[in-house]
Parts: sequence; C-alpha cells; structure tokens
Amino acid sequence: MDRTDTILIVDDEQIGRDTLEALLFGGNYQLYFAEDGPKALDKVEETAPDLILLDVMMPGMDGFSVCEVLKKNDQWRHIPIILVTALDSKEELARGFEAGADDFLSKPVSSLELRARVRSMLRLKHQFDELQAMLQLREDLANMIVHDMRSPLTAMLGLSELLKQGLIKPGSADIDTLYHQVLRLNGFVNDLLTMAKMKSGKLLINRTRVGLDKMIDSLERGYRVVAESKGINFVVRLPATSQSVELDANLFQRVLDNLLSNAMKYSMRDSTVTLTIEYPASEPYGLSVIVSDEGVGIPEERRKYIFEKFETLEQDPLPEPVAHLGLGLAFCKMVVDAHGGRISVQANQPKGSIFSVEL
Repeated sequence: MDRTDTILIVDDEQIGRDTLEALLFGGNYQLYFAEDGPKALDKVEETAPDLILLDVMMPGMDGFSVCEVLKKNDQWRHIPIILVTALDSKEELARGFEAGADDFLSKPVSSLELRARVRSMLRLKHQFDELQAMLQLREDLANMIVHDMRSPLTAMLGLSELLKQGLIKPGSADIDTLYHQVLRLNGFVNDLLTMAKMKSGKLLINRTRVGLDKMIDSLERGYRVVAESKGINFVVRLPATSQSVELDANLFQRVLDNLLSNAMKYSMRDSTVTLTIEYPASEPYGLSVIVSDEGVGIPEERRKYIFEKFETLEQDPLPEPVAHLGLGLAFCKMVVDAHGGRISVQANQPKGSIFSVEL
C-alpha cells in the first residue's frame, strides 16, 4: 500500500488555506489546517505531520517564530517546513533559513511548483524516517543480544568456578559444556556483526547446508543446566535420521535460543519444556521446530501481537518479577521471515504455549 503523507497547512486567511488545499487535490495526502501560530503548534502535537506549509505573514506569532519553535524541539525539528510568503527580499529569505525553514514558495503559488517542492520535501522525510527506524532497530537488537549473552556467561562462570575449586576435572563432560558455551558466546558476537550489516530494516542471511545435530546438542547441554536448576523437566525429541537444512546457522540458533529461553522463563517447577525437531516430507517446508511448555500461557487475544516489538506479557503467577517477550520474539520473526518461513504460537493443553517454526 502507498504511504499516505500528512501535511499541515498554516495560514491565517481562509482563502490561503483553501487555495493550497485545491492545488494539492488528488494527491495521496491527509491535510490538516491551522489559522495561527499557537494553533499550528497544537496541531503538530496532535497530528505529527510529515510536512508543514507555513504562511509567513500572520498576526501575533508569525511563520518565522513558529519555524524557530519547531526547529528547536528535538521531537519536531525533522519535519520539513516550506515557508509560503509574498516576501522576496534577500533579507527575508535569509531570516527564513536562519529560522530553520527547508524551502520557500512565493505567492501567488504555482500548482506545478507546489507539487514539485512537496514531493521533494516528502522524499527527504521518508529517507529520514527509514534511517531513524533502521538505527533504532539496530540499537534494539544489539541491546537484546548483549542481554542474552548473560546466559552463556553465567554458565561459563559457574563451570569455571567449579574447575577452579577442583570439583570437576579437565576432560569431563562439564568441560565440553564449557566449550559449547564459549561457542554460543562467539555466536552472539557474530550476531552483533550481522546487525551492523542490516539494510532497510532487513536481516542479511548467509545460507549454508547445516546438520542440526551439533546445534541441538549444544543448546541441550546449556538448557539442561538451566532446567535442572529450576526443577524443570527438559525433553528433546529428534528424528531417528538427521537431515541437513539450508539456513543461516548463527541466526537460526538465536531463534532456538530465544524460544527455549522464553519457555524456561515462563515455566514453573515440575513442569516440562519440550523441543521437537521434525523433517516433514510435504512441501513447502522441510524443517519443523516445536517448543512447548506448561507455563503461564498466552491469552488468545494477545497471540496475534506476540511477535511485535516490545509486546509484553503480564500475568500472575510469573516465574520472574517482570516477563518480557517482545524484542526476542520480534527478532525470531525477522529471522524466520528472512528465511521465507513462518512462526506461530498456539495454546498448549491443559496450559502453556506451543511455538512452531517452519522453514
């Protein structure tokens, strides 16, 4: 769908507002109007327009003053402002640019010139919005990855302390677990590098032919320790014959990591978390991953939003004081979408949730 841009037209004269509205007729714009400076500022707060057409000569608070106020406000300074004026002296133009105006239109306004300048300013606004969204997404995902690095670090510190005290011996299975946790941590660092290569808010994936046995074994070792510490029964169900799958190994492991982490987080003592891997024979998907738990569950009305950024589940009783789902599951959906797959959630019976990933 085409984006509908919002334009705020500010002019103290009705005929001036009507003229600009008529000249923009037929464009894919949502128009708002204000008849003086203070009302214009209120309208900006209310509508957050993509562009402002601002008359200069208004009683009381003129267009220069409105422009200065908006450009000094961090929330609104990015909105392009086209000053509409009958003034054409170099001094007045200089004053307008000093106030922060992005462009000028001279009265009487030409329809061709108006539309061209509006399109130009909106194009710049779109580019700014896309850049800001991209930067915010990178920051959010980087923060999430750094947060999730605590899990392997905790396991590494615990095993290192046992090794230091001589409670485990080199060559034991625990040392192997420590090694796998180091690999997980290295994977997180690689994910941070992947975030830096994102383009237009989309993940760039590096597909290779991957056998999932080692990946599942590494995850099982790490989460077996977590499950035992919380009194949770952790079950892993694998097919008798393994198959290789074409995917981005680092990113896909992050998906499994997030799903298992959430399952453990929301599960109570003596409940069961199950990871099931299947290779369906039917098209279009050749890999099915199911993570089920017997935890607090997700209300039906929330399931369609659960993969959106910052979606939070608050329900008692919770195994942790604050239960936050959104960014991790939003990341999972980004990875699955980038692979051309699908991710979904449904209720487990009699309680809990079932997350399914198909690639």
